[in-house]
Amino acid sequence: MTVDTPAFKLEDTDIASIKKLQTAYKDLKHQLGRVIVGQDEVIEQLLIAMFSRGHCMLEGVPGLAKTLLISSLAKCLSLDFSRIQFTPDLMPADITGTDFIEKNPITGGIDLKFRPGPLFSNIVLADEINRTPPRTQAALLEAMQERTVSVGRVRHKLASPFFVLATQNPIEQEGTYPLPEAQLDRFMFKVFVTYPSFDEEFEIARRTTALQVEEIAPVLTGEHILELQNLVRKVPVSDHIIRYCLAIVRQTRISEGGAPKFIREWLSWGAGPRAVQNLILGAKARALLNGRPHVTTEDIKKLALPVMRHRLLTNFTAASEGITTDIVVKKILEETPDKEGDLEKDDRFKKIFAS
Repeated sequence: MTVDTPAFKLEDTDIASIKKLQTAYKDLKHQLGRVIVGQDEVIEQLLIAMFSRGHCMLEGVPGLAKTLLISSLAKCLSLDFSRIQFTPDLMPADITGTDFIEKNPITGGIDLKFRPGPLFSNIVLADEINRTPPRTQAALLEAMQERTVSVGRVRHKLASPFFVLATQNPIEQEGTYPLPEAQLDRFMFKVFVTYPSFDEEFEIARRTTALQVEEIAPVLTGEHILELQNLVRKVPVSDHIIRYCLAIVRQTRISEGGAPKFIREWLSWGAGPRAVQNLILGAKARALLNGRPHVTTEDIKKLALPVMRHRLLTNFTAASEGITTDIVVKKILEETPDKEGDLEKDDRFKKIFAS
């Protein structure tokens, strides 16, 4: 494991903020643990995305508490929360809001007013996001990227902080609309929610069939979250860490001269620059959550799967061989040196860095 040597020292106030972030992280996990059993890695990735100012998608079969996890997180934060149940008949105005005509009781004239939709919240739960048609997806895409909503000729700015936390069912595909690649790229992480272990499922059964209901207490306010998001941006990274991220991402592009042979065999499209940005930002947040004011290559490796899996497009050959994007990313990590100086000495990576 190679440690990133900070280019400058964080101020004393920043060190105090790191301790504050660690305390908030522990408090959030404790509060979520009142209603969510297990899923530690999912919770960590969800919080990393939040502190990195990114959106997150949770994918898993029904009944794994995806919606409950997101709604419980909202209760831990003193933020506005709205849930949108995506359906095939959902229209853009249903989520963005709409203009309406109202008679002015003072002047007697007619006023045009805007009634905000559920997107005008700090945390938006997009439940079963792949069940809505492209027009509505386009409206959501603008909100995710620009943090604005266009209604008529007017653009309305969304509140800050703003997160879209989406859920998706990987099994049932009838009546669904696959998300376009451009929208998938706007999600910082795609997190897989898996089945619980025996002990976890035992505890789930015990808790959910009893009369007692656990209450969740708020931990952070919007101002605190914005402060912690700014702190994440302050964490320095070395040139080696940036090169390591670039090496991982640029290997996925079949046009690169130094791309491995299996990339050309299995992929038809690779990851773009947002993958590099999200790897670095996520690694910064993960370092702070673990009490470190510096990034390591281990942070990058831990986040490579949720950052990369939805940004790669496999071809027919990969599908016929049962090759998933996760398998591709793991193979890339195995073949990418993580020690400082090794990348520059490798002839294959020299071609990638020179292109």
